[in-house]
Amino acid sequence: MSHPYNHFVNEFVRLLDETREAPLGGFPLADVPRLLDNAPRALVFAPHPDDESILGGLPLRLRRELSFRISAVAVTQGSRVDRQPARLEEMRGACHFLGFELITTRPNGLVGINPRTREQNPGAWEDAVATIAQIIAYHRASVIFLPHDQDHHGTHIGTHHLVLDALATIPGIRCKLVETEYWRAIADPNLMVESSPDDVADLVAAVSFHKGEVVRNPYHLSLPSWMSDNVRRGSELVGGLGSAAPGFHFATLYRLTEWVNGEVRPCLKAPRLVPVGPALAELFKREIVPAS
Repeated sequence: MSHPYNHFVNEFVRLLDETREAPLGGFPLADVPRLLDNAPRALVFAPHPDDESILGGLPLRLRRELSFRISAVAVTQGSRVDRQPARLEEMRGACHFLGFELITTRPNGLVGINPRTREQNPGAWEDAVATIAQIIAYHRASVIFLPHDQDHHGTHIGTHHLVLDALATIPGIRCKLVETEYWRAIADPNLMVESSPDDVADLVAAVSFHKGEVVRNPYHLSLPSWMSDNVRRGSELVGGLGSAAPGFHFATLYRLTEWVNGEVRPCLKAPRLVPVGPALAELFKREIVPAS
């Protein structure tokens, strides 16, 4: 039976198959503005190399639209010891392409970043917390990205607790917290951030730098579908049940709070949909430092 959706689905399959032959990584630096010396800073804590690109919708917009200095922290370099040096180099290429800086933790990354280590090996956990606290205290970012605490993968959940435990050791620090999702959706997101088609294309290209991973599973090609489905979910979860969907094609969902006086506190009066345009500056205006 023929109808318009046959063409839609078949073209979708054709594009996926065609793009499997596209080159992986190696692209020149994407278009990013020059950084000011007093640029506001955001830290993106990536449980694994590639998370900085997969979850990078909002960081990329902060970089391009508000001239944030975005630093991706390679918390771990994966569980395969033989792949750890290569994974770091892949992440370095992806960060350079997006205009992000790369921060390492220690040679080959931290290990055992999961709830079990936190519960059963307090000495190793405190050592890892001290490493992350040193990074946070040195950079004093106004925005910190971290996975949410139910993100299914042990290293993602471990990274969530690692960052919060590190923040708790630093007196007087205040920042916005942006919780990310990938392996399991956030139950109560309060922020849906639109990405332009050009930004999504650059995120796909950035994920493709992680060649050793996408060769076995081309998840860079499924990123636009995931970001499209986020619009479906976010229209109801962030916009409100029964709300009409905004005219977004792609979006990422987050939970935005802030760290104040040693604890996580709400910072939004109501959930927010952030389209491409000036709404981003309005939301993060306190973090923008005027040029001297």
